Amino acid sequence: MSRASAAMRRLGSGIVEAWPHPDSEKLWCERIDVGEEAPREIASGIRAYYAEPSDLEGRSVLVVCNLKPAKLGGFPSNGMVLCGTSADGSVVEFVEPPAESPPGERVRVDGATMPDPASPNQVKKKKLLETATADLRAADGVATYQGAPLVTDAGPCRLPTIGSGTIS
Repeated sequence: MSRASAAMRRLGSGIVEAWPHPDSEKLWCERIDVGEEAPREIASGIRAYYAEPSDLEGRSVLVVCNLKPAKLGGFPSNGMVLCGTSADGSVVEFVEPPAESPPGERVRVDGATMPDPASPNQVKKKKLLETATADLRAADGVATYQGAPLVTDAGPCRLPTIGSGTIS
């Protein structure tokens, strides 16, 4: 996962604030601590799975940080929260890093060498995110890339209730 792991970061306090997008029934708008000076604002299409802001706020999540800003429903989104989807598509939930991981820690593929992060232009031009997500899976409740666990120094990143499925 050399290209994709360079993009993922563990979030300390995680989702600091969440509110419904004013013009979309599918989107949440979030401020997320990724270990930078200020929280990032990100839009996520998960309102069908998380009904209230309190279902998101305070949650630790993984964010792909090296994406070009994109407008989702007119809201400037500066990253992407990774979620897993159950094999039957009925459950969508956050990929969660170990609680002991510090804010901003990069996520890596267990046993792989960490490359330098790709720039947002490289991610877009070379379609690195699309390529990487094709090989992201949940296996036995652990987020994996090509079968190897996604980890921080504190251990594997998990999905609370999804045993197997996809991650995007």
